[in-house]
Amino acid sequence: MTQTASMTAYQSGRRQIEGYIAHPEGDGPFPGIILIHEIFGLNENMKVITRRFAAQGYVALAVNLFAGRSRAICMFRVMAGLLLTPLHNRSIHDLKAALTFLSEQPGVDASRVGAVGYCFGGSFAIAWACSDDRLQVIAPYYGMNPRPLKAVARLCPVVGSYPDKDITTSAGQKLDVELDRHHVPHDMKIYPGTKHGFFNDTSKIYDESAAQDSWERVLAFFEEHLVTKAER
Repeated sequence: MTQTASMTAYQSGRRQIEGYIAHPEGDGPFPGIILIHEIFGLNENMKVITRRFAAQGYVALAVNLFAGRSRAICMFRVMAGLLLTPLHNRSIHDLKAALTFLSEQPGVDASRVGAVGYCFGGSFAIAWACSDDRLQVIAPYYGMNPRPLKAVARLCPVVGSYPDKDITTSAGQKLDVELDRHHVPHDMKIYPGTKHGFFNDTSKIYDESAAQDSWERVLAFFEEHLVTKAER
């Protein structure tokens, strides 16, 4: 089987949510990853990242949390849910449904699944992992923490990447302390001189050095907690 990528859709309750899925070469079984976009939605940049993960041997599914008739209304609902009820909202439900869909795909090892999120997608990755023990590892980029913060005691292993002098910097520092306290395996790093969104190579604030280092850290951490799990 050659590497493939295409638009797809899955059910979340009565709604159909669109996504973009990429399969690596071979028959598997492969670990799976859910990718959660930043404020720009499921755009070409997210599709490129999805294919990059597939090239590394993951079946990767990028979700579209803004799916619906009105993008503005969808964005409002998503942001309101994240701010007001971070642990229990429609977007968390949609992410759980996405993971169910991904886990049922041919060639996916449902016991080896994780998530990567950027910007508010990073915030969702953290909040979601607090209530879904199917997730084995997450990689939040410049995300905020859920309230109450004590909920992170239930997290799976975390590899986090944050800019300095950003609204999310202190969130990353606090999360680091809490994960230490609860003995959750983690690798947290703050990149000096970078700005929010440094991983996005289509933006003016892209930082190649930080983006490459964080990419390598994520791959190494996922290798430890997802890929090699099948060999234990």
